[in-house]
Amino acid sequence: MSSYRHEMPFGASLIDGDGGVRFRLYAPGNERADLLYDSGSGERRVPLESRADGWFEAVRADARAGTRYRFAIGELLVPDPASRFQPEGVHEASVVVDPRAFAWPDDAWNGRPWNEHVFYELHAGTFTPEGTYAAAQTKLDHLAALGVTAVELMPLADVPGTRNWGYDGVLAFAPSHNYGTPEDLKAFIVAAHARGLAVFLDVVHNHFGPEGNYLHAYGKVFYTDRFSTPWGSAIDVVDDDRETVRQFFIENALYWLEEYRFDGLRFDAVDEIYDHPQRRFLRQLARTVEERIDRPVYLVIENYRNEAGLLESGYRAQWNDDAHHAAHAAITGEADGYYQDYAKHAPALLARTLTQGFAYQGERSTFRDIPRGEPSAHLELGSFVTFLQNHDQVGNRAFGDRIATLAPADALRAALAVLFLAPSPPLLFMGEEWAASTPFLYFCDFEPELARKVTEGRRNEFRTFASFADPQARERIPDPTDPATFEKSKLRWDEALREPHRGWLAYYTRLLEIRREQIAPRVAGVRGTDAGFELIGAAGIRARWRLASGVLRLDANLGPSTEGGFDVTPEGTLVFCTHEPTYAGGRAPAWSARWSIG
Repeated sequence: MSSYRHEMPFGASLIDGDGGVRFRLYAPGNERADLLYDSGSGERRVPLESRADGWFEAVRADARAGTRYRFAIGELLVPDPASRFQPEGVHEASVVVDPRAFAWPDDAWNGRPWNEHVFYELHAGTFTPEGTYAAAQTKLDHLAALGVTAVELMPLADVPGTRNWGYDGVLAFAPSHNYGTPEDLKAFIVAAHARGLAVFLDVVHNHFGPEGNYLHAYGKVFYTDRFSTPWGSAIDVVDDDRETVRQFFIENALYWLEEYRFDGLRFDAVDEIYDHPQRRFLRQLARTVEERIDRPVYLVIENYRNEAGLLESGYRAQWNDDAHHAAHAAITGEADGYYQDYAKHAPALLARTLTQGFAYQGERSTFRDIPRGEPSAHLELGSFVTFLQNHDQVGNRAFGDRIATLAPADALRAALAVLFLAPSPPLLFMGEEWAASTPFLYFCDFEPELARKVTEGRRNEFRTFASFADPQARERIPDPTDPATFEKSKLRWDEALREPHRGWLAYYTRLLEIRREQIAPRVAGVRGTDAGFELIGAAGIRARWRLASGVLRLDANLGPSTEGGFDVTPEGTLVFCTHEPTYAGGRAPAWSARWSIG
């Protein structure tokens, strides 16, 4: 058995040889900071010794694993910003954790090749009725049988209250106590690896949540007023004298990869990280991970800016919102909000994403009224993660609607066949595989005054939509702070056993089996320069990808009317077709897709 501990300059670290605990706090600009801890005979308060460059430190021989502690800045008592665990929540004491107490198996797990990745995004609190790491572990056999190869956990950084998406995290190193202990999370990862499943974690380095973050009081250097984000002041990682701030987030990435053995990280909204124009911080982070982690790991980003350069600088892939928006617009006809950039040319833009990466490669966005993106055809198509659903695209709808309730069944089947069998790695959102009837709503748990503002803000977000112009209509939008909103978002696993859900599960499983056997082994290294597409009629697509041996071909009709002009017989070997007979007379039925290799 093995043990792993990430050594970092922040927080509480056990000293080898029963030497007690070293406590460190970065609080520049403060003259004094104290440590309050349970010495075994009651709580003690001792001063931290002031060090250079804003550091405070103390070594306590009578502290050990399990010791509860807090820091005091004057009369303000705060948790450790680098706490490894908060048993009673973000406003209470931190606890000293011994990472080496968990025994990891000495197995041969060393991750999976990138071309084999099929992602499954889940929220630990709503994935099962129990909402725990342990309960999620019981569903891993289902995921393996489905054909998933990588589980992606929504953010786990601890949050205020008992329920949250995770994007309001305030303690970046402490896995949420709402789902179990650090040992429970590690056991989940071990169990996933035993089933051949990689495990990724979504991390948020662009902001802290609005409640329970005490850095505003004693760590103002973490923030800058020069930039703002949708969540308030931006984190300052750009100024030359903010190296310790940059180090905090780099250490956080290393911590999850080293101490928890995650196979990769997904970085939320890096377009809201206000970095140097050359992206020095993000490049430094990726470079440090490559230098410090001695096994294959993958870094994935979400980035509205479509910066191709980052995908050549240590970041393996980006969530391809362009692919989602184009596919969604094609099969639902929606044109509100950002869908207006895709609705008029949805099939063409989807084909561009599948063969070149980004749909927007410098063109002007009508929705944002700015140029967006960089050329991407030179990149590997494995650099773009595609999906029809994720937490944002479901949860940011007023009623948490899933795609199966918005698109005709035939249209959805065709879009799934197009995305799941293309070279780019696909992602599913929990419950999608059986067309879950449960919504995934936005939910949180804040103190009363903040909760009231969040409820008002959530409903006002939709006031520009015609269907919510009436204030009374907006009142129907579920209250994010109501516990019932959280409960409604929990999956009902019994659905998967009965129709029509069972049929959807069989369809997803079949597509992923074809991907595993026919597609994944052939697409490693395929680039946009190896691909091309043409449009046929109003909604027809013919796309081709040159592989190491042979050509992968897609013929598809993403429209409600039959399209002519296709080959009667596909070139090469037929891999999959949504319809039989396959494109008789060269006519593609409405909402159809045909794949062949040869």
